[in-house]
Amino acid sequence: MAGPGDQDKLSDEWTLDELSDTASVAGGGQQGAGLLDEDEIDSLLGFDATPGNAEVTGVQALVNSALVSYERLPMLEIVFDRLVRLSTTSLRNFTSDNVEVTLDAISSVRFGDYINSIPLPAILSVIKAEEWENYGLLTVDSGLIYSMIDVLLGGRRVTSAVRIEGRPYTTIELALARRMIEVILEDTHRAFEPLTQVHFKLERMETNPRFAAISRPANAAILIELRIEMEERGGKIEILLPYATIEPIREQLLQMFMGEKFGRDPIWEGHLATEIYAADVEIEAVLHEQQLPLSRMLALKAGDTVMFERSPHDPIRLRCGGVELTEAIMGHIGNHVSVRVTRPLNPPKVTMAEFEALEKAGEGR
Repeated sequence: MAGPGDQDKLSDEWTLDELSDTASVAGGGQQGAGLLDEDEIDSLLGFDATPGNAEVTGVQALVNSALVSYERLPMLEIVFDRLVRLSTTSLRNFTSDNVEVTLDAISSVRFGDYINSIPLPAILSVIKAEEWENYGLLTVDSGLIYSMIDVLLGGRRVTSAVRIEGRPYTTIELALARRMIEVILEDTHRAFEPLTQVHFKLERMETNPRFAAISRPANAAILIELRIEMEERGGKIEILLPYATIEPIREQLLQMFMGEKFGRDPIWEGHLATEIYAADVEIEAVLHEQQLPLSRMLALKAGDTVMFERSPHDPIRLRCGGVELTEAIMGHIGNHVSVRVTRPLNPPKVTMAEFEALEKAGEGR
């Protein structure tokens, strides 16, 4: 039989064992609840490897929620689809080679994020939209530059990737790249021509992204990625247009198809004006008006005379629907009483701006 000291010792050992078992169970539960597998981490961050899944979730959805979606500008896709067709023909004539231009993507980015993601070396061209009085950016990667130089200078048709040398571009390379960029800018002008008249001018060419800053880093912009292939060689051209640049044609870019009407319809306005001009209206010629006491009006009887105190040369007023139009002089033509207008019509007191304000107020209710 164990004494009091041995009982205390056994009790302490049992307590330590129970605490150890409880801690191991709790630790195993926390460990099982705290560890995430690779699929759960990808789902949390928004990186889904499932092909064809375009839905963005998780942290990536929160990051992208601050960007303005380019889908609000459906006409922009039509413009750059037209640019692809025009550039394919122009670059084939420019290089005398088989050139294929494809539209990779149209997306919204922050200007600072895009500048930091440009792989160097590259040529960054600052372009100015003269009619919009703002700037854009056209980036040509080094692979396309070297491929274009090989084609223009009669290089060998190699199928392997062009080796990127860590050296600055030569004067000849910059001159040939400038000619290619000017061809693409002319095609961009023609692509926008059905929508609006805008000319893109090449301001300068930079190789350092810091010198190509045309907007604040946090400003949103539209990024258009074009891929140019010349028999298994080529590269990418990226056109960046800040939202401030395309703001002058925002209403046109919101159209779902070319020629969609917004606001007033000139055809309906012309039809309405024609019908109004052909309408019949009744005009009143008011010789004179005066106020009489009600007692005198009630006392009138046959044979009483009311004096107007008007002469034949005093002007009378012409009214239509209670609205005073102008003044005239009374006369006669044969057996008919006539009036001769002596001054132009009174200008309307209600303008079109007031009608539009009333219409907007009615829509807001």
